[in-house]
Amino acid sequence: MSAFPGISTLMSRAGAASVVTAATVTASMLLPGMSAEASAATPGAAALKVAASKQGSPYQYGAAGPNRFDCSGLTLYSFKKVGKNLPRTAADQYNKTRHISSGSRQAGDLVFFHSGSNVYHVGIYAGNNKIWHSPKPGTSVRLEKIWSGSVWYGRVN
Repeated sequence: MSAFPGISTLMSRAGAASVVTAATVTASMLLPGMSAEASAATPGAAALKVAASKQGSPYQYGAAGPNRFDCSGLTLYSFKKVGKNLPRTAADQYNKTRHISSGSRQAGDLVFFHSGSNVYHVGIYAGNNKIWHSPKPGTSVRLEKIWSGSVWYGRVN
């Protein structure tokens, strides 16, 4: 008796021309977590989930986790957890990323706040004009609307 009722019926009806289709259906039944969407996840999207999981962790200058963060410490930690290395400071992280336009931004890209050419803050873009970040002393990691037009975007490769 099959552990997956209906598979043998599906296979017998598939015919020679549809063996590949039947195998794909069978594999998706056996491995439900292995969808095309799951395998297409970007490092940025995975890092975004890590950052979101740190919601409520307190800000501490110079901290890079796992329980306390400053802004660039949160981004460094989040990307490190998904196998990507970033430099320590927001400005150095900006210099390490592939610079993209606001129209090209995607969830998981880095958002760099700047004054002139000076980058002073970084967060991870969450979509809907919001970022996950560790704002300042006395606050904690949180999701917040982008509050400035003086931002640049970078993608971690």
